[in-house]
Amino acid sequence: MGRKNYKALIVLLLCLAACVKDKPPAVTNTVPGATGNVYIVCEGQYQAGNAALYAYNQGKDSVYGDIYEAVNKQPLGDIFQSMQHIGDKLFLVVNNSDKVVVLNAGNWVLAATLNIPQPRYILPINPTKAYVSSLYHNKVYIINPQAMQVTDSVIMPGLSADGLFPYFNTVFTGSWDLSSGNKIYGINTLTDKVSDSVKVAGYAPQELMLDKDQMLWVLAGDEPKIPATLTRLDPTSGNILQSYSFPSAANVMKPVFNNTKDTLYFIEANYSGGTANNGIYRIGIYEDNLPVAPFIKPAANQYFYALGIEPTSGYIYVGDPKGTPQKGSVYIYNQNGSQLKSFNVGDWPGHFYFDE
Repeated sequence: MGRKNYKALIVLLLCLAACVKDKPPAVTNTVPGATGNVYIVCEGQYQAGNAALYAYNQGKDSVYGDIYEAVNKQPLGDIFQSMQHIGDKLFLVVNNSDKVVVLNAGNWVLAATLNIPQPRYILPINPTKAYVSSLYHNKVYIINPQAMQVTDSVIMPGLSADGLFPYFNTVFTGSWDLSSGNKIYGINTLTDKVSDSVKVAGYAPQELMLDKDQMLWVLAGDEPKIPATLTRLDPTSGNILQSYSFPSAANVMKPVFNNTKDTLYFIEANYSGGTANNGIYRIGIYEDNLPVAPFIKPAANQYFYALGIEPTSGYIYVGDPKGTPQKGSVYIYNQNGSQLKSFNVGDWPGHFYFDE
């Protein structure tokens, strides 16, 4: 869970989103098959130790709950931040428990636990190397996914490296720290050292993506102290091509491109459930101005927290935390924004991982 999400007070959901066409699938206590799953990273509530891995199998239209605990007979930990499939293993990044949990991909049995302080995201570089970003620290950790060991680290100029994005022999990452300025840094994957830096339009950069023209988009900001910005830049030259500034009240998160990478989707979350700066928004990569109205509007007293786009169908997956102490829900929309399905998951669904 990010810093902006450690807020204890969230209003309860009073209304559900638009009616779904199908009966919601029930959550089962069994485990899914090895393929065709959409994994739901359920962060859990801060310091409650109730993080959980859920899965939705599209072919079977079935939901599988708390897979890790069902198989390994122990809780996953505190704040399940992200996950990655590398080789025949699943790497589960558990932020506030200071660990990366490694599972066998075929049966979800615990294979190893890597101790890394406040891990955020993991990015495979090659079969024997992956980077792990770390909140509140000035390091990006290096692990060997095959040996399942921490092997080294990259010393960063600032604290709180966050999102990691590969670009040829460089991995770009932002320093999501209020004191670290308005730069993203390039790590040379051959030397494991910071090789250059690029200025962006805003401060505290955190998430990075590449569009269809191979231009880099960077989301920066840390609500409520630093207003959010989006920067489109040329990663080769470092030239800023376009920048967008959000209103100070906008809490912007979870940007993701559609399958053709010509439209960026993102969440604006209004934690009070108000209508302003609340919903799923989208912007074309050549547009000059930010959208005014949401593409998918939440119900009254509702906000969204997770966003993903399924690579094959283009369906839009949205996570609703429903406040606390409730279980969350997932809604699936088609590309026109019509809701197709919903189902219940664990506490605070934060990310989706499409394991095709």
